[in-house]
Amino acid sequence: MLLIDDIFFAPINGIVWIAKKIDDISQEELSDKGKVKEKLMELQLRYELDEISEEEYYEKERELLEYLKKETE
Repeated sequence: MLLIDDIFFAPINGIVWIAKKIDDISQEELSDKGKVKEKLMELQLRYELDEISEEEYYEKERELLEYLKKETE
């Protein structure tokens, strides 16, 4: 019975494994302070080129700075 269960749940287990890997990679990317600072610079450039509004700039900047602050605590 266990073999049948393993075969039946293999696709589901594969999807769960892929989702965990994607989550791990995204968390690793966000935890890298250099990447967050790079995103801040990119955000500032987009604002200066009028690609985003002032409100959107300040909202995203606040989120990124809060994340950096939380990482340093």
